[in-house]
Amino acid sequence: MRTKRLSSGEYQNTYRLVEPYRSASGVRHYQVVNFGELNELTTIDQRKKLARRVEQLIVQYKQKTIDMFVVEDSVVEDQAQFFFHKILENERLDIEKGKHKELVDVESVKLEDVTEIGAEWLCYQAIEQLQLPTLLASLGWNTSKINLALTHLISRAVYPASELKTSYWLQDNSSVCEITAYDVNKINKDKLYNISKKLYQVRDDIEQHLSNTTSSLFNLDDKIIIYDLTNTYFESKQGGSIAQYGRSKEKRNDCKLIVLAIVVNVEGFIKYSKLFEGNKTDVATLPIILKELNTKHDSIKPTIVMDAGIASEENIQLLQELGYNYICVARGGLTKYSALPDAEPIIIQDKKGQPITLRQVRVEGWNDRQLLIHSTAKEAKENSMKASFQKRYLAEIDLIRASLQKPRGVKTQDKVWKRLGRLAQKYPSINKHYEIKTQLDEQGKVTQLDLTEKELPKQEGNYLLRTNLDEQDEKVQWTIYNTIREVESSFRCLKTDLDLRPIYHKTDEASLAHLHLGILAYSIVNTIRYQLKIHGIQEDWRGIVRKMNTQKVGTATMKNMYDQTIKIRKCTKPNQDVEAIYNALKYNPYPFKQKKVVVPPEKITSMKANTSMEFKT
Repeated sequence: MRTKRLSSGEYQNTYRLVEPYRSASGVRHYQVVNFGELNELTTIDQRKKLARRVEQLIVQYKQKTIDMFVVEDSVVEDQAQFFFHKILENERLDIEKGKHKELVDVESVKLEDVTEIGAEWLCYQAIEQLQLPTLLASLGWNTSKINLALTHLISRAVYPASELKTSYWLQDNSSVCEITAYDVNKINKDKLYNISKKLYQVRDDIEQHLSNTTSSLFNLDDKIIIYDLTNTYFESKQGGSIAQYGRSKEKRNDCKLIVLAIVVNVEGFIKYSKLFEGNKTDVATLPIILKELNTKHDSIKPTIVMDAGIASEENIQLLQELGYNYICVARGGLTKYSALPDAEPIIIQDKKGQPITLRQVRVEGWNDRQLLIHSTAKEAKENSMKASFQKRYLAEIDLIRASLQKPRGVKTQDKVWKRLGRLAQKYPSINKHYEIKTQLDEQGKVTQLDLTEKELPKQEGNYLLRTNLDEQDEKVQWTIYNTIREVESSFRCLKTDLDLRPIYHKTDEASLAHLHLGILAYSIVNTIRYQLKIHGIQEDWRGIVRKMNTQKVGTATMKNMYDQTIKIRKCTKPNQDVEAIYNALKYNPYPFKQKKVVVPPEKITSMKANTSMEFKT
């Protein structure tokens, strides 16, 4: 090829080795190597020998064969070996087919630095889908701070543990930092603690962003929301001022509690959350939540679904005054309802195919609609529980009776009634079915207990729904209330899958940040699970993580024929279950396809058989 020198304006000859290939626009030539001017080779014959020798070395390399042929002209051979190594270093072979073949020593192949990446990559793509990094950047967070926040958030979703254990997991078991581009060597428990607190400081912005983003992404109207509360307990002795003794839903009355109130839509996305002191009663939280909701839903007021623990008469009246529609389980009323004469019972089936009877009724003094629900499954469960409690109750009655016959047994009337009072407190649901009378002797001591069973209306399997909805269809009313199962599923995921209990922190700031991080992780989890449910994948979150953890990333190291060390870091191919999850979500199955590094030795020995010439790379 004839080119012009820019410095002198003189023309010079340069030589290149090219490979023809056919493209859509015709035959093209791909440059394998640029020989330059080849001033070391003075004749045309030498230059042709050079081209043939380099081509021969390339063919041998592709075919993984080595022969002992050496060009007699040592200058040509030296040049051929030099340019051939240059081709290898620049990876100029097999470009047309997208392949790069290496002749390696099989015995030198090692697999190292194998870590989990599947679940982490799944969560990262969900975070990107929710545009959380964009929000944090708009709040003035720098890249390093955002990457650390994403690292901790993914860790909470995939491996919920203490900050200390999480730091070990990040360093030893996971590829989270490789995905988020945060230096894993900088990870420690203090940084994880601090970033949780930073996230809690912008909780209102994040909560509003996630609420709006999920509604927009999945076209949700949020006409129905579910409000419920749960609590979690502290294992630490302090826990800050927010930790108070109260009624534990997990029967841990020996520990201080914190109350979590959440508002979710029927798809399970959290629209609003608030944390209360552990001694806050359920009914006292609704006015506070309604005040917040009024600021968020000033135009369209959603229908509120809630359980009996919140549905006091005062709260129902407050909902009516504020113009909210509601549907809830009635507190009381089972003993004073009357069936409407024109209301026929309707029988439907639950998800398990068990019958449920619906019937419109009327409770005197209530100005809304009431629906009597009878569940066969609930009746069987309550009858079983009643039989168990009744057996224990009667066994303790027999103990009290036996004590009346013993010389030193409890016979004084006051003490006998105290024992009966403790028994009534222990089994209130059974005690109301019995009437107990005592018989006394001349000295005023109890000689006999008479137990009579009362005739009470049968209530097993029954409960009442209250609503001010205009909807007349009993099936629709029951279906709307049944969405409360979604908030139960949310609490189950938070507490069990995301390990929200117990709490070990000793300050309010740390405790609130811990719970808020769990709520954020739940938003990521529900984003994934909601989309999977649409495609028929009903797996719980722990099951999804278990499957996704089968996708790993590892580094393969090997030596090639030139004693170079080749390092290739690559993700494993997703198995059938993992691929189905990626396909349902329309996520990319690989965070990266391949990372390759070639580490040359200090000196590379030529392939020539009868020379000791060395080439530097």
